[in-house]
Amino acid sequence: MTPRERMIIAMRNGAPDRVPVAPDTSNMIPCRLTGKPFLDIYLYQDPPLWQAYIECVRHFGFDGWLPGVPITFDWQMPPPGAPVPREAIVHRTPDRIITRHHWTEDGHERWSPNCTVYYIADPPTGNVPPAKIGLSADSPRDYEDVTPRTHYPGVSAFLAAREMMGDNGVVAPAVGLPGLGLDAESQYQWADDPASVLERCERDHAWLVRYAQSALELRPDFLLIGISGHMIANPEPIFRKLSLPTLQAITRLCKDADVPSQIHCCGPERSLVRIAAEESDLTSINPLEIPPMGDCNLAEIKRLYGSRLSLMGNLHTTDVILRGTPDTVREASRQAIEDAAEGGGFILSTGDQCGRDTPDENIRAMMEAASEFGVY
Repeated sequence: MTPRERMIIAMRNGAPDRVPVAPDTSNMIPCRLTGKPFLDIYLYQDPPLWQAYIECVRHFGFDGWLPGVPITFDWQMPPPGAPVPREAIVHRTPDRIITRHHWTEDGHERWSPNCTVYYIADPPTGNVPPAKIGLSADSPRDYEDVTPRTHYPGVSAFLAAREMMGDNGVVAPAVGLPGLGLDAESQYQWADDPASVLERCERDHAWLVRYAQSALELRPDFLLIGISGHMIANPEPIFRKLSLPTLQAITRLCKDADVPSQIHCCGPERSLVRIAAEESDLTSINPLEIPPMGDCNLAEIKRLYGSRLSLMGNLHTTDVILRGTPDTVREASRQAIEDAAEGGGFILSTGDQCGRDTPDENIRAMMEAASEFGVY
């Protein structure tokens, strides 16, 4: 059985030849393995992150899980004559590059108020106020427009990623859900002017449903609903008002198209598992983090909802995967398989993204455990 077949069967709540192993190595480990400064990947697309991830899959030999390949559909393109933002380098230091976006409007050059900071050995930080890093908020006089070293317009990145991944794993577009952000301003707006938030979420709903419809026309392996940390800012009463209608609409589209849908929601997620299982057509959910990062008990989740959702998780990314020994990882993997693999519908993974300095032997220990304990 190929890794792609294995992942799809498990994601559809079936039993493949063995438990798939797909640690969340979505960012830092692939960048580290390139041997390049991280800013080469994130700023210059050299190589694009999705390509670095596929090379990471080949390096380790685990079952590939690549959601969120960048896609721009024709209907998303700005109309002729509309301002087109460009990213420009406004400051450099030996270990970072700082950018802002600018565009020409009514004959004047406009600048985004905040910056993005790109690092040598970490993923970038976006939406940083210039004053926070010692820069002026004024329009910069000296700047250098960024020219990516690779370019994949439209849906070409998705098509290239799917071809490059081949049978080594699954590849998917990603959408989000409307709701409140993790910033304080979102919470204040909800408290002070809920009507405006509801209006914005209705607009977001229409856009996200249209995007999902376009994405499903590509016949992806699955569709990811990526909502990192969503339940922190959108606990159940708020989630029901702002997010649930979109979750129901998108998962229904996926069901009608016979494409698996999967949620990624790091942080507390137990209430979301229940809502998704009982009130939507969702197929799969991850990463089911344990306390204190999350609030999920894998065995309990399997017992309560395993007949309706496939599960992907949930080894502790710090205590087990980053700081643990291979024996620690092997035992935690065995326990996760014991807790959730019976009858199928389980993908052994991590409780969110693996840290940059995760030992390679710990990733391989997960794979060894699945081969030893996860055969159906």
